[in-house]
Amino acid sequence: MTQSVVPEASVTEAHAAIVGGRSRSRWALLAAGLVAALALPWMIYPPVAMDIVAMALFAIALDILLGYTGLLSFGHAAFWGSSAYVTGLIATHFGVPFPLAVVGGALFAMILALPIGYLSVRRSGIYFAMVTLAFAQMVYFVGYQWSDLTGGENGLQGVPRRFFGIEPVETESFYFYYAALPILLLGMWAAWRIVHSPFGRVLVAIRDNTPRARALGYDVEKYKVIAFVLSAGLTGLAGGVFAISHGFVALTELHWTTSGEVVLIALLGGIGTLWGGILGAFLVVMLADYLASSGFDGIDLVTGAVFVLVVLLFRRGMWGTVHHQWLAWRRRRT
Repeated sequence: MTQSVVPEASVTEAHAAIVGGRSRSRWALLAAGLVAALALPWMIYPPVAMDIVAMALFAIALDILLGYTGLLSFGHAAFWGSSAYVTGLIATHFGVPFPLAVVGGALFAMILALPIGYLSVRRSGIYFAMVTLAFAQMVYFVGYQWSDLTGGENGLQGVPRRFFGIEPVETESFYFYYAALPILLLGMWAAWRIVHSPFGRVLVAIRDNTPRARALGYDVEKYKVIAFVLSAGLTGLAGGVFAISHGFVALTELHWTTSGEVVLIALLGGIGTLWGGILGAFLVVMLADYLASSGFDGIDLVTGAVFVLVVLLFRRGMWGTVHHQWLAWRRRRT
């Protein structure tokens, strides 16, 4: 009897140690990430820091589809760019504080995503990617032709940073960063809640085995549409802050190359991790800024070479590979 109790107690203690270790590591990682976000504009140019955080949320939003639902979207530039335009138009014509304008842009992105997602999720794999790309190019064409509203090739210029009359935030990028950071961090927290909720578990089940999820009674298409709309809303938050930060919205924000860039960021960091989007955004934005500052013209060439190198060396992306190795080490240790 004693021999049967001791191993059971040992297993229970080992399980508790693993769970406790994961919880402590998660909180330590969260604290480190928050400190890094707060310290970022002290170490690099504040507008570049704002671009990093905005692109990180963009990649995280895409990862809800790519990493957790198994849907590769090449059309997320439609939501990033359309939210940027709507945010800029609201801020310019209505004179509201920029957080309200950003929320308005995110809501528009979700409304736009509803019919696109409803029609796109009936396909999978490369067909889903091509359908989303086609819809994104349609939105780009509308933005290009509707020049009276969007400015066409000249873009939407003079987007203000109104923030309840607080002049340092409205005029200086350093203070604007800290005023806009809570919006992006809230979006990241929402993404974390989505993927760690029962809804997120269903998304993972759909990704791993769609027929089995359907056999269990889940409305697969409905879950995909909801994930698509939520992803578009988070993308809209990032795109709106990006527009306010730059004070300008270019037509390239709607172009398919923007969709390709965020897919590149997500893959570099590692899909299905959320943290990978943050790491990938930091690397890509910092690399592009460094090369542009040095006067180098072949930014895409270098970025492509880095992408190929990471794919060859890190099968799960940079963060994904490190996280996988760390989990394997903990399992061996316990």
